[in-house]
Parts: sequence; structure tokens; C-alpha cells
Amino acid sequence: MILHTRISRGKKGSRGPVAKKEKQRCEWTQAQIDPRYLAYHDQEWGVPVHDDRTQFEFLTLESAQAGLSWWTVLKKREGYRKAFAEFDPVKVARFTDKRIERLLQNPAIIRNRQKVVAAVNNARQFLEVQAEFGTFDAYIWQFVDGRPIQNKRLRLKDLPATTKQSDLLSKDLKHRGFKFVGSTIVYAHMQAVGMVNDHLVTCFRHKECARLASL
Repeated sequence: MILHTRISRGKKGSRGPVAKKEKQRCEWTQAQIDPRYLAYHDQEWGVPVHDDRTQFEFLTLESAQAGLSWWTVLKKREGYRKAFAEFDPVKVARFTDKRIERLLQNPAIIRNRQKVVAAVNNARQFLEVQAEFGTFDAYIWQFVDGRPIQNKRLRLKDLPATTKQSDLLSKDLKHRGFKFVGSTIVYAHMQAVGMVNDHLVTCFRHKECARLASL
């Protein structure tokens, strides 16, 4: 696939336009050309995350995605960052009912009461997990034995909506009081934070994320 052509200049004997090949990406990026979307795919999706605040960020965003497209949420990411105290679970856990009502008037986020209330609830449960395990990271990575699962999928249709690992994690999160953490949402979270490498084998990021997983 040709992204654009580049005109060669300044070299004697230049033959004019030189085709510049676009990097081959996962199929799910093909319908979206917004640089924010492509940057997310190229720089974040599938990269192993071991930072608790980033884990909480994705947990919040993936929960907000329920019933919506990821692009709908990604466009509002900065709005969420400002509205939810830079995704600091300690601060979000302290949000009062009054603060929640203000959030529901904020067009920079998805104004769904259940999802906003769930985000605050999940912050409180997040802190409980940290208290028990030391970090949320230590808790969540045990569901893949501490190392990213390296899948080798050829086509978009080969990606599952859930797995046995996401089923187990979802069940445990629900038992701990988390909301909007069905297995499909949880698997999306696992993909986002690199617990599984679900880049297609034809995607340039598959090998890169596999390399990161071995570090």
C-alpha cells in the first residue's frame, strides 16, 4: 500500500517521485487515518505496562468504551485525563457525589452516569488491590504468569473477544467489587497493556512488542 509519494530533490540525476511504502499495520487501523489513532497503535497498544497509574488509566478508558468504539473513547482521552485527576486512583477514589454530578456535565468525557460512578468505584477497589498485593501490577500480571502471551494471529477475524485468562480476571475483578469489567472489556484491557501481544504477525509492531516482552 502506498501512503504518499516523496519527491527527491537536491541529488544529481534524481528520477523524480519515489514511492514511500507505508508500514503494514493491524487491519483494525486501516479505516482510520487520524494520527492519534495510528500513534496509539504504533506506540502504545500491546506494550507491556507495569505502572499502576497507567493500568488505572486503561481500566477507566476501557470501561468507558463498553458499547462504544475505541476511537470514541480515544478522542476524549485528554478530557478524561483532566476530569479524572491525571488518572490518580487515590484522588479519584475521593470523588464525592457532588464531584460526580459535575463530571456528568462535562462534554469532554462520556457522560454516562453508570460509567462515571463505576470509575470512582473502581478507583476505590484499585486501592484495595494495591493494599493487598503491594501494586495493582503484581495482581493483574499473575493472570498471565507474569509474562505477555505471544499470539500469532494472521487476520483480524482471528482475534477473540474473550479468553480463559480474561474470563478468570473478569470474574475476580467482579468478586472484588469492580464494575464494567466483563470479560470482553477485560480482554481489551489485557491487549492494551501488553499482557497479550495481539498484533497480527503481518504488522510491523508484532516483532517489536515481542522484543519488549523479553526485556
